[in-house]
Amino acid sequence: MVREGDDIAALIIAALGSRELRGGDVIVVAQKIVSKAEGCTVDLATVTPSAEATKLAAEVDKDPRLVEVILSQSTRVVRSRPNLIIVQHRLGFVMANAGVDQSNVASADGVHRVLLLPRDPDASAGALRLALQQRYDVPIGVVISDSFGRAWRRGTCGIAIGAAGLPSLIDLRGQPDLFGRTLEVSIIGFADEIAAAASLLQGQAAEAQPVVLVRGLNWSAPSAPAADLVRPLEEDLFR
Repeated sequence: MVREGDDIAALIIAALGSRELRGGDVIVVAQKIVSKAEGCTVDLATVTPSAEATKLAAEVDKDPRLVEVILSQSTRVVRSRPNLIIVQHRLGFVMANAGVDQSNVASADGVHRVLLLPRDPDASAGALRLALQQRYDVPIGVVISDSFGRAWRRGTCGIAIGAAGLPSLIDLRGQPDLFGRTLEVSIIGFADEIAAAASLLQGQAAEAQPVVLVRGLNWSAPSAPAADLVRPLEEDLFR
C-alpha cells in the first residue's frame, strides 16, 4: 500500500525486477497512488463547513465537511442532485465530486481522510518519467489515469489526467481518409485511449494493480500534456 512520501519510481523499478523498459513503452499509473505518495489527503475532522457547503450538503445528502472539501477543489458547481455533485475542478476537469475520493483510502491510524487529485498531474507524470528514464536510459511515456463518468454514457472509464513524453492529442485534421476525403474534425484523445486500455487491467475496486506497462504503441506527433485534453469553455456547448 502506497503511503505519503513513497517513491513511486522506485516501486515501479522494483516491480519490474530484471525486465528492462524499452523505448516507446508507456507506464500508466493510477491517480490514487500518486495522490497518496504526494500527501494529497484531508482529515475530515479538521474541516469546518462553510454556509455554502452546509446548504449544498443538505440538498445532496452528503457530509457537509466532504462538500466543503469538494468546493475547495472546484471553481464552480455545474450540476447537483441527491448524492451527486458535478463541478469544474480547479484543473479544468468537469467531474463528479471534484475527484475527492474515499474508496481505498483507509489508514492504519483510523483517521477519516479523503483523497484529492494531485496538485499538478502533468508535472507528476513528468517527474516520474524523468526518474524512470534516468534508470533505463530510453525514451518512454507516462500517463496518470483516473476513472471518470461520461455525460452521455453510463459507467466509468479510464482517462488521462496527467501525461508526459507522448501526445495527449493527435490532430488528424487535414489528412486524407481511406478514400482521399480530407478529415475536418478528427482529433484523437491518444492519452485517454491509453488510459482506458490500461484501466481494464488496473480495475476500479480491489484489484490492487495500480501500474500497467503498455508496449507496442507508435506515434510521431509531438508530446503534449493531458491539460490539452480539457475542452476550452468557448468550445463547450454544455456548460
